[in-house]
Amino acid sequence: MTTARDLHVVLGAGPAGTALATELAGRGHQVRLVDRSGGGDAPDGVQRFAADVSTTEGARAALDGAAVAYHCVNVGYHLQVEVMPRIQRSVLAAAEAAGARLVVLDTLYPYGETHGAVMTEDTPWNATSRKGRMRAELDARYLAAHDEGRLRVVLGRSADFVGPGVLNSTLGGAVFPAALTGEEVPLLGDIDLPHSYTYIGDVAAGLATLGENPDGDGRVWHLPTAPALTIRQIMDLVAQRVDRPLNLTVITEPRPFGPFDEVFMAEYAEMFYQHTEAQIVDSTVIEKAYGLIPNPMPATVDATLTWYGELLAGR
Repeated sequence: MTTARDLHVVLGAGPAGTALATELAGRGHQVRLVDRSGGGDAPDGVQRFAADVSTTEGARAALDGAAVAYHCVNVGYHLQVEVMPRIQRSVLAAAEAAGARLVVLDTLYPYGETHGAVMTEDTPWNATSRKGRMRAELDARYLAAHDEGRLRVVLGRSADFVGPGVLNSTLGGAVFPAALTGEEVPLLGDIDLPHSYTYIGDVAAGLATLGENPDGDGRVWHLPTAPALTIRQIMDLVAQRVDRPLNLTVITEPRPFGPFDEVFMAEYAEMFYQHTEAQIVDSTVIEKAYGLIPNPMPATVDATLTWYGELLAGR
């Protein structure tokens, strides 16, 4: 039986936040899913809640009564450097006031260019891009808040998302619909380099597990991520499932394509190194610590194609 202090509050109702809310409800927790509108369908067992967590008042209202808070909020790519620090300040203060543990969904950006080296939790934070430095500064503040005893914090880092519901990813809305309809499939950079993708269900399972295990607090974890394949190998899996060769178009420099407009790609240019060097994430630490097994890429491709097929049929 859940109690008021078992309330798990998920901030952000994008693909990760929605998947996480569904995962937590399935584990028997009382769940509040927060975004600015508070509208839309709610997964079974999940309460929708409207709040602007970039403000002190909004964040405090969202986290009132929370035992565990999950920060999955994102903003427009061109606004991140300005807005994400403001959201951090509000969320940290609200979680501290509520006495809630804070689980943060994080990115690989703090590592910066690795020249193809495998990324582990011990990889140095060498980001030189604006967004990478910003993320590293945020993470340092999260861990400092934990070390200072203000509140308990844990960070879960994910590679690029893939899976049902994931549209704005380099393996998302520009790729799978085109593969299903026979159109040009746009891909970025060197498609013969290994590139890790984290299944959205594994993002949810990893964050929920961190939320249930305070012994993991005070550090960074890599969320469960399947062994990296090259983009070409992933496309071969897709081609096998749609039963025809794919019409691949390789984009070698930042330019608008699919759901990514000029504003986005102008901001993304500094991150394009992610497509000109291998991006390999090792998640064995969380797998061994909590018995988590990442979804294999063939199963991820199956689930993603099924979801996109249903989406296209619904149109």
